[in-house]
Amino acid sequence: MDVVVDDRLPVREGKLMFVRSEQRNEFWAPLLEKAYAKLHGSYEVMRGGHMNEAFVDFTGGVGEVLYLRQNSMGLFSALRHALAKESLVGATALSDRGEYRTEEGLVKGHAYSITGTHKVFLGFTKVRLLRLRNPWGRVEWTGAWSDSCPRWDTLPTECRDALLVKKEDGEFWMELRDFLLHFDTVQICSLSPEVLGPSPERGGWHVHTFQGRWVRGFNSGGSQPNAETFWTNPQFRLTLLEPDEEDDEDEEGPWGGWGAAGARGPARGGRTPKCTVLLSLIQRNRRRLRAKGLTYLTVGFHVFQIPEELLGLWDSPRSRALLPRLLRADRSPLSARRDVSRRCCLRPGHYLVVPSTAHAGDEADFTLRVFSERRHTAVEIDDVISADLQSLQGPYLPLELGLEQLFQELAGEEEELNASQLQALLSIALEPARAHTSTPREIGLRTCEQLLQCFGHGQSLALHHFQQLWGHLLEWQAIFDKFDEDTSGTMNSYELRLALNAAGFHLNNQLTQALTSRYRDSRLRVDFERFVSCVAHLTCIFCHCSQHLDGGEGVICLTHRQWMEVATFS
Repeated sequence: MDVVVDDRLPVREGKLMFVRSEQRNEFWAPLLEKAYAKLHGSYEVMRGGHMNEAFVDFTGGVGEVLYLRQNSMGLFSALRHALAKESLVGATALSDRGEYRTEEGLVKGHAYSITGTHKVFLGFTKVRLLRLRNPWGRVEWTGAWSDSCPRWDTLPTECRDALLVKKEDGEFWMELRDFLLHFDTVQICSLSPEVLGPSPERGGWHVHTFQGRWVRGFNSGGSQPNAETFWTNPQFRLTLLEPDEEDDEDEEGPWGGWGAAGARGPARGGRTPKCTVLLSLIQRNRRRLRAKGLTYLTVGFHVFQIPEELLGLWDSPRSRALLPRLLRADRSPLSARRDVSRRCCLRPGHYLVVPSTAHAGDEADFTLRVFSERRHTAVEIDDVISADLQSLQGPYLPLELGLEQLFQELAGEEEELNASQLQALLSIALEPARAHTSTPREIGLRTCEQLLQCFGHGQSLALHHFQQLWGHLLEWQAIFDKFDEDTSGTMNSYELRLALNAAGFHLNNQLTQALTSRYRDSRLRVDFERFVSCVAHLTCIFCHCSQHLDGGEGVICLTHRQWMEVATFS
């Protein structure tokens, strides 16, 4: 996003209040900070948070958080691989009482950068070292392997000279074991190919990005896979075919795996080939709402494996009924953070990624990104907009004698019905259906006017047009009854989508969401009249536009007059 700022910066007693350089004539950092504050609404809403939020915003990369524990298997390897990929890496020593300095020279409640890793040997003992930097540019670690530690004297001169810089610059070395004692989290931001350039030194990433939104009553189905609404959540199919390359120094563990298996067949030691993929779910535009008292929602995602026998069925939202048959391959933690990420080690195959809020009905914009070292494919599960035009013609049924006589009685000498006469006719004709529902199935005057536009001459309806309309109404009524499973006289958005599909329409997520928002009531339900209005609109628009299709490409060219004719239906 482009953000325009001027050079008026907040100061106190002649000094910049926030970000500033030691060089008093260097202003790029506070100008960038001002743009960031303007993007979010104020300096105030930027107080506190996680360093990965800034990492991601300023680089476009994908952030992940590693929660540290004494079992560090795989951590050193993960950090080494991340730095080799030119990722940004930071560490935090959490504090429940703000920032304070410890006896060892560390600052609790403070963020550090991790800038390097190295292995050295003390005799026959291998020591894993991490290089950290305090962004203040001062205040350094004073424990083992600090700048003044005598252990450096035991190393060969060339090794010591290459690693050690005796200077109060905020950068220092410490052993992995000490690091785990004093730090709680590591945050890694993996940079995208756009940032790394065309050919990064250690190879780039393959990235897919999807934008979406959870909408109450449509696709905000909550996080419980056994809930009826869960399948309504947005879904994305991920295909992993190329296993990671094998690395002799890889370590098994919760964070290892940028290359935990061979590219051809089982890896060394009989390990199964694995594909490492980094999934990132971001809540967009939430920080700016802090001024209104809103915070981040609790969100996460599930990863399910799609077996080969179901793969051919997984081409549209119609297949979501198969969700309970899938095995869960992985999942992220549910977290009230802006960015929830997880590094998954999965067998080659096909997977379904389902991002969700913790509670059904929560609304938010989100971005889902997929990062992998090896090639992958990822697509949103969606339908292509189409309709069965033959079925939309509707059955042409002869009218029952009593219904035809009623039509002629209401039509009179004009032999055509206006909107109010059509409403009266349908009120009587649909009477038998009311015995099977708890709510009346009335067709309002406005809907009758719409039906005249779709099936008649605009202002009136002749007998042969009514025959066509009546055939449609009987078909729509049967579909409505089929998907109104609780006989409440209404459908929810999930049932509406299935009903539209049964009526011959294949609609994508965006169009279905728009229709749901337009036709549902305040209780997020769709009654029979709203369903008739929706299906009539779609029927007439598809039939009318099909007359102008050229070459079957799904694109039509209309004159202004033709467009106005289509617009009358909507």
